[in-house]
Amino acid sequence: MALFTYLREHLLDSLVVLAYLSLVLYLGRAGNKSTGDQEGFFLANRSLGKLYQFFLNFGQSTDPQGAVSTASIVYQQGASGVWLMLQTLFMNPYYWFMNLWFRRARLVTVADLFEDRLASRSLAVFYAMFQIFTAVVIVKGFSNFIAYKITASLVVKSEAAWSPAERQSVADHREMKRLEHDHKQAPLAPAARARLDVLHDADARGTLHSFITVLDPLPFYFAYVSFLGLYIILGGMSATARNEALQGSLMLVFSVLLIPVGLSAIGGWHQLSVKVPPAMFDLFGSAASQVTGLTLGAILFVSIVQAQANINNMSVAGSAKNEFAARFGAVSGTYAKRVMITLWAFTGLIAVALFHGTEALSDPDTTWGTMSRQLLGPGFLGLMLAGVLAGNMSTGAAHTMSISGLFVRNVHHYRRRDLSERQAVTAGRWAIVVALAVSIWSATWMTSAFSVTQLFLLMNVPFGAAILMIFLWRRLNAAGVWSAVIMSALLTLLIPFLVPRVTALAQRPALLQMAASPQSGRPEPVFFESAVHARADDMNSPLEGRGRFHAELYLLHLGGCDLVSWPASVRFAARFFMSGLLPFFFLIGVSLCTRAPPPEVVARFYGKMKTPVGPTPELEAAGMAETARDPARFDHTKLFPGSDWELTKWNREDILGFVACCAVSGAILGVFMLVLRAVARG
Repeated sequence: MALFTYLREHLLDSLVVLAYLSLVLYLGRAGNKSTGDQEGFFLANRSLGKLYQFFLNFGQSTDPQGAVSTASIVYQQGASGVWLMLQTLFMNPYYWFMNLWFRRARLVTVADLFEDRLASRSLAVFYAMFQIFTAVVIVKGFSNFIAYKITASLVVKSEAAWSPAERQSVADHREMKRLEHDHKQAPLAPAARARLDVLHDADARGTLHSFITVLDPLPFYFAYVSFLGLYIILGGMSATARNEALQGSLMLVFSVLLIPVGLSAIGGWHQLSVKVPPAMFDLFGSAASQVTGLTLGAILFVSIVQAQANINNMSVAGSAKNEFAARFGAVSGTYAKRVMITLWAFTGLIAVALFHGTEALSDPDTTWGTMSRQLLGPGFLGLMLAGVLAGNMSTGAAHTMSISGLFVRNVHHYRRRDLSERQAVTAGRWAIVVALAVSIWSATWMTSAFSVTQLFLLMNVPFGAAILMIFLWRRLNAAGVWSAVIMSALLTLLIPFLVPRVTALAQRPALLQMAASPQSGRPEPVFFESAVHARADDMNSPLEGRGRFHAELYLLHLGGCDLVSWPASVRFAARFFMSGLLPFFFLIGVSLCTRAPPPEVVARFYGKMKTPVGPTPELEAAGMAETARDPARFDHTKLFPGSDWELTKWNREDILGFVACCAVSGAILGVFMLVLRAVARG
């Protein structure tokens, strides 16, 4: 009932969203004619040029959660907080080479790599099943969860419509934020300190809220995935690419929309220097910043390692009509996202000027939603909502296509080898239906965006390390990959998930070491994300760990490290460095101690990887036929001849592309710094 009341009151906004959803379905239908076989359905017949590759890469890498979190952290810490997202600016020169590898692999799914290079069907099936499970339960479920959270923050109940329980929940949340602010200024009185402990415990249980939405999660999830599923099922990768162009345009509107209205509300650009503290314009840190170079280095390292295992890599790069389209799309699409990040940062600075002093937001995570509700007029809030849906759909569509491809090519195919092309496409469509249905269930279990975001960074690290070594090292074998995947999964996935669910371990004093946190004003557990009292109504009941158990840090503790004395940022960085380095230890060590892979399989794979993709189907077939006769015909391009390392000498296109990427990265960073300094001076 509350939703229908909201829709009647915001009719123009509702019509804008409806128009967007209708156009999405139309574009899905328009792509239906190219879905007759697997290559058409999953790879758009390898026909996508530079423009579609740009939108595919931009769409799959850009999502509203990044905008909301960037604006939130910049609102709290100033411009230096943008580095948690902007550190990816330094990954683009690497993408110039990575997408070339996936295009030259000439495969349909990433799982195909394990059979093609390691002659291991079991690894291909395991990778496919692991990625299908994590992509459906975690990635797609999280995408649904984030779409709901952001949309819910824009579609809220008026305070007059709150129930007594909802009113109390918001009041308690505001009280918690006020007490935390007071605690940073001076120590709290014992009674206030005890009250803050009670509120922190309630917050950790998820009973406090900063706003009340009119949306119910389950109906939203059903409607959202229905529209997403319909256009993908209708048109496959071709429809995904067409819709990425529409959705990318809406993400640009989403990113820009709050800047002009926000500047108008504060009185223009010159008012930023008046209303925002000078230290908050410092891009490389200030006294208020919690972001350190070590933290950023750890995230960047893990991001580069896990990037290889993204299930979209083969479908996106493989759908390019030639090598340059794949490379250009990868770097240009992700550079567009880096520009968006700088816009999101300015939105956060404008929020500082709008909400400061007694008007400061009690919950910084509501920055984007609060600005949208207060500043956008009729129709424009609907445009913002359409941008939120577009951003999440564009990220989810490519993932969903990859899930379908993995199931058909690397699971179902081994059970039904007699599948016709039409039957394979039908199976792929049903896989999409099932995947989206399961993702609704998984979304209903999610409560913390931060914990899932960290899981994203870590869950693909072992496979990412393995795929990187597949491309670069001849000596790698299946035993090395199995050992790296199993041991890393134990350390970063299974043990962290299981320990908090075993009461004896979650309440074990040795695992509940606490460290001071000057930022939040509350002690933080070293090995868990949070700690609460076992009974909500008894502050004397024992503490128990909640959220992820950081097994990487516990290993360092067993090694004699005094983690309690380390700053939180150092513990965070150490955890990521451990997770990133461990797989390489097993990949190299076990491969060297076990039998080498079949030499004919290795020679064929690296011969193919050195053979340029032909500009026409006829030339492509002729080039691959010649390589099949002589797999070593391009070995003169190796940087280390005679070694097991497959690094190759750079040609003119490699050098020019790398230099251009470095220049663009420097230009984006330089322009951002100059604008920040100009605004700071007024």
